[in-house]
Amino acid sequence: NGGRFGTLHGLGSTLFVVTTYCPANNEPIASVRQASLEDYEETVKKAKEAWKVWADIPAPKRGEIVRQIGDALRQKIKALGSLVSLEMGKIFVEGVGEVQEYVDVCDYAVGLSRMIGGPILPSERPGHALIEQWNPVGLVGIITAFNFPVAVYGWNSAVAMICGNACLWKGAPTTSLISVAVTKIIAKVLEDNRVPGAVCSLVCGGADVGTAMARDERMDLLSFTGSTKVGKQVALMVQERFGRSLLELGGNNAIIVFEDADLNLVIPSALFAAVGTAGQRCTTARRLFLHESIHDEVVAKLSKAYAQVRIGDPWDSDTLYGPLHTKEAVKMFLDAVEQAKQQGGSVVYGGKVISRPGNYVEPTIVTGLPHNAPIVHTETFAPILYVLKFKEEEEVFAWNNEVKQGLSSSIFTKDLGRIFRWLGPKGSDCGIVNVNIPTSGAEIGGAFGGEKHTGGGRESGSDSWKLYMRRSTCTINYSKNLPLAQGIKFQ
Repeated sequence: NGGRFGTLHGLGSTLFVVTTYCPANNEPIASVRQASLEDYEETVKKAKEAWKVWADIPAPKRGEIVRQIGDALRQKIKALGSLVSLEMGKIFVEGVGEVQEYVDVCDYAVGLSRMIGGPILPSERPGHALIEQWNPVGLVGIITAFNFPVAVYGWNSAVAMICGNACLWKGAPTTSLISVAVTKIIAKVLEDNRVPGAVCSLVCGGADVGTAMARDERMDLLSFTGSTKVGKQVALMVQERFGRSLLELGGNNAIIVFEDADLNLVIPSALFAAVGTAGQRCTTARRLFLHESIHDEVVAKLSKAYAQVRIGDPWDSDTLYGPLHTKEAVKMFLDAVEQAKQQGGSVVYGGKVISRPGNYVEPTIVTGLPHNAPIVHTETFAPILYVLKFKEEEEVFAWNNEVKQGLSSSIFTKDLGRIFRWLGPKGSDCGIVNVNIPTSGAEIGGAFGGEKHTGGGRESGSDSWKLYMRRSTCTINYSKNLPLAQGIKFQ
């Protein structure tokens, strides 16, 4: 994979080592030893043992430890943000913002630790209590992607921990340093509280470790963030053993702009959603539907805004746009631009590789394609925005929904009726349905996730905690009689 992987021989065994590279210059940063399947086996056993200790700690006390993890991350937020810039390639403010998201989820989880639980339900039988008991699933496997190497683990682990679970994390091999740094911060907090560090275990590894996790019956829940293609393989392996999975997969997200929209909101929203993180968010806007009456005006204004985007080293504070993560991503970008041209599109901005060290490409706008062009229906993890014309509300709502994925979507309008049709049963079929804000930048308090090929999983806020627990319906007879349900007499 582009010279990223190598082996070290010594001490009578073979060690698999990944070199991580800085996307801004393709210089090697460090070599990180990857786990063997033997290492994985040992880690699972230790995590399972640690769970026995963790599950006995009262939930509010677990919340207090998660609060301390948030504080430890706060103290190192700039250093971790810099590491995200260095190893993933996103700009410094986004790197810091990502760590802040983990901190925020820790704060959220503290409160949640005093609130989770089930109802006491009315029993139809005299002298009986009907209650719902929620217990941790046990060991939660968390596989995360390169694009959010801190936050996605945070969403999962903070909530999973207060629910009483141990966690086993496998980050992306190309962001191994970040995984190690975060895990060390967490381990110190756990051990300072006389809790085994293995409650939050880490295994650095590639597809072999990921496959082992998917097939392992000791993984009581497997949370997977990544491509739809790999997610489908993971889902099938987990389902084969009747396991439980939480999938956060691809998105082909649309912004729809109606003729009554406030263009002062539209231009920065479309720019941020399409260009932020160099188009490498699962919530990146990839399709921009413009009402035909404002199409040319918006394209002109947006192109002008694109020209003002400051491109540079991701760790420079005034940079707005950094590199793609890998050389492979640059090739995918070029292939997609070529396909867009072949299918009838016109590149009105960008479309080329930037001549400088690192994996830099121009943020790109393509117009003139039909809504159902094959490339428009393909999620390319790069900053390419397909701008498409529409006439009627009904057709554009249908076009929003016609792609395989169902993650994020947004409309810009002042029409109250249209807003509620968009939120309703015949509106957007996505998990995130926005009005007058872009597709990216979700808050932690809501459930994050999408429908269809996005996988159906939900993480972070609302009642996502339920996915990390198992529910028991409990009936307690405190009378001296044995009445049966539904009035049945058995004599």
